[in-house]
Amino acid sequence: MADPASRPLILEANGLVRTFAGPAGPVPVLAGADLLVHAGEVVALVGPSGSGKSTLLACCAGLDLPDAGRVAVDGRDLAPLDEAGRARLRATRIGFVFQDFRLFADLTAEENVRLPLELAGRTDAAALAGRWLDRVGLGQRRHHRPHQLSGGERQRVAVARALAPGPALILADEPTGSLDRRTGTAVADLLLGLARADRVAVVLVTHDGELAAQADRRVAMDGGRTVAA
Repeated sequence: MADPASRPLILEANGLVRTFAGPAGPVPVLAGADLLVHAGEVVALVGPSGSGKSTLLACCAGLDLPDAGRVAVDGRDLAPLDEAGRARLRATRIGFVFQDFRLFADLTAEENVRLPLELAGRTDAAALAGRWLDRVGLGQRRHHRPHQLSGGERQRVAVARALAPGPALILADEPTGSLDRRTGTAVADLLLGLARADRVAVVLVTHDGELAAQADRRVAMDGGRTVAA
């Protein structure tokens, strides 16, 4: 694979500061965190629970706003965007994969993948959802609802949903945390393989050392800052 650093920057997070109010006073969570990710690059974000990994991910997605610092995704600075603008950017350029899948229980696998495409105004939503379910090996399960699928199958649906809109960036928060080792390895291989094939950047939060080792780089949270791991 070509050196990811030679490719365009997809995520630029510089000097992020985020403080929350606590019972005993302000609680600093991010204290100047930086994170740069290039197209097709997989970065594992590691560190102990409570070290700020999820807050950093939320700021990178525009779901939370830093008190200071700058975030740009695919060349778009998030600061000038209002809530609707950030939502539009997420709908088209950022995909999410979560530990708890976050599928709609009353929708089929195909409908779960199709819904964000329809909300983004894609006229080819149905066909695209079908193609992505085929790519993750669930073409024959497209009409099943989440309760009819195994945990690994549900996460495969989540992977298809995240990648189907053609995002520039995937933010994955413990994507194998609810799965057994064998199933988690298969899902991780699928996610990273598809992302790299389509040159989608991935920021992967994980406590799994084997999964982190599959990344191009490891970045650790330490004292609210990011350091090479």
